[in-house]
Amino acid sequence: MTHSVTPFTSRIVGCGSYLPARAVSNEELARTVDTSDDWIVERSGIRQRYFAAEGELTSDLAVAAARRALDMAGVAADEVDLVVVATATPDNTFPATATKVQAKLGITQGAAFDVQAVCTGFIYALAVADSFLRVGQHRCALVIGAETFSRILDWTDRGTCVLFGDGAGAVVLRAEPSRPGAPGLLGSRLRADGRHYDLLYVDGGPSSTGTAGALRMQGREVFRHAVANLASVVVEILAEQGFAVADLDWLVPHQANLRILAGTAKKLGLAPEKVVVTVDRHANTSAASVPLALDTAVRDGRIRPGQLILLEGMGGGLTWGGCLARW
Repeated sequence: MTHSVTPFTSRIVGCGSYLPARAVSNEELARTVDTSDDWIVERSGIRQRYFAAEGELTSDLAVAAARRALDMAGVAADEVDLVVVATATPDNTFPATATKVQAKLGITQGAAFDVQAVCTGFIYALAVADSFLRVGQHRCALVIGAETFSRILDWTDRGTCVLFGDGAGAVVLRAEPSRPGAPGLLGSRLRADGRHYDLLYVDGGPSSTGTAGALRMQGREVFRHAVANLASVVVEILAEQGFAVADLDWLVPHQANLRILAGTAKKLGLAPEKVVVTVDRHANTSAASVPLALDTAVRDGRIRPGQLILLEGMGGGLTWGGCLARW
């Protein structure tokens, strides 16, 4: 979506992330799954992932990431009037995990709801929150991506179960007066094509089976769509805002597979060193992956004020999209 002139710009004023305590190496997985470190690294670039502890819920991960984002922003919880949680692994079928996060943080005003676009979820959630802030309906938003994908994996499916992990990332968005060249979200574009629903899905749900189900993926087909769709959406967003690929300081992509990241950068003609990569340490954390990667690059000093960054992702649906920001 392109943005017309509005009184407000939404600016990311803080970010935070959380990973469960348990790190699981490829070697550890190979003890129970028919796989090996070499097999996983060659196909995905993943070396480890994190799994939530027994009783540790998606909302717990979300709250921990949110607290760190609020702390960086210097924003008190009672200043927040919008909570949007992107997740495909909610605590319960309903109500929204966002309402539990809202309560745990002591927020009693505004709105709270979930967004479900799987691995593109954080991008969708960020675009939705940005729209609310731009028109003045809300003033300060917590946008969180949080997942416990370890709970929906089929451990006999070695092609998929080794690719995913748990985690959460969050940003604080604040509405600020709109002015040219100021930091903030510049534009976003969201896409979906439900004809490819069966390429990446979970074979359960309250309406279909009454169970949570397990993740199913046609990896080769997902890869093919991912590189083409992600490269095209990056070019579209940059063109809409009057930029070229060469103007980008950082691409912060969904961390699904190292080969997808490399393929997308190559198709764009973007230098590999401008791509933030955390998939080797975090694996695919679905809606949490983009904010996890963003927080990593902000805290280690790579992303600095004034830089142009583009966040993008693709997931089941198929869904894909991106958000461009001046940091």
